[in-house]
Amino acid sequence: MTSPATSGGGDNRPLLLDQFDALLFDLDGVVYVGPAAVPHAADVIDVARAAGVRCVYVTNNAARPPEAVADHLTELHVHATAADVVTSPQAAVSVLGQFVAPGAKVLVIGGAGIEEALMERGYVPVHSLDDGPDAVMQGYSPDLTWRHLAEATFAVRAGLPWIATNPDLTFPTPRGVAPGNGALVGIVASTAGRLPDAVAGKPEPPLLHEAIARTGARRPLMIGDRLDTDIAAGTRIGIPTLLVFTGVTTFAELVAAIPQERPDFLAYDLRALLVPYPEVHVEDERARCGEAEVRLVADCLELSWPPGADQWDALRAIAALAWRCADLGRRVDASAALAALPGPHS
Repeated sequence: MTSPATSGGGDNRPLLLDQFDALLFDLDGVVYVGPAAVPHAADVIDVARAAGVRCVYVTNNAARPPEAVADHLTELHVHATAADVVTSPQAAVSVLGQFVAPGAKVLVIGGAGIEEALMERGYVPVHSLDDGPDAVMQGYSPDLTWRHLAEATFAVRAGLPWIATNPDLTFPTPRGVAPGNGALVGIVASTAGRLPDAVAGKPEPPLLHEAIARTGARRPLMIGDRLDTDIAAGTRIGIPTLLVFTGVTTFAELVAAIPQERPDFLAYDLRALLVPYPEVHVEDERARCGEAEVRLVADCLELSWPPGADQWDALRAIAALAWRCADLGRRVDASAALAALPGPHS
């Protein structure tokens, strides 16, 4: 089997990287997983920067301020400064201005990333409803407890504007998938009887809009590991997306993706940026990518690929044909085709 970086063999077509002037990287599951770097990520980012492509890190993780995120990236040999990091709390504070003006007190349910973003824009962080807050901002922190969620519920039930930094139900850790901010927001929502007034992080537009404005990019690419946040965010604002499989998404989830969560490009990891991206051809009831071919036979997808062929070309063909069938209202079974591929099936 070929390397995960292979994308259909050598040719004279431009590298995928050459199509873009800025790369918007999600972090968890793309550049790192917890304290560890994703293999090859730092090297690819070095190549992109040397080519004059702006690299910006857009994260829904609200636990740490930009300086701390940049320090972590630097420890992993990824060049980054605080100015290269755009966080969901920064976007959330921009959204907050639609509800309360700077100088207002904001109940913080989360970590230092939220507090710093608020103070940078002139808001006053507080930690109890007894402090007289004018709004609530909720984001992920590993230190959140029942008391924090209860305080948020009291404030939300009192009618205060409620801003969630991001909706991620889960995030990857070295030990497996763990509950994210979206799961904790769901607890408050179910207890308070209503949803947040606004959500700032992916897939909502504010985070990516802030990143693009910061770079001045005309041809940005959003890169992520999640369909419902990273890919959906890019789709919502009309920019291309690349899905990598170093995070949480499985092959089965990819194949079942709804139109607004389907990536323009997919690959195992960031090395796909450094090779030409293969064309996928879909005709009637078959799809082909590289040496891999997929056919629809009695509502099942059948994969044909010779020894040594690229499994990622096979996955691209499977996904393309499955999506075409779904768009035509035809339900197909891709399980046998996916089972032939090593990787995260379900």
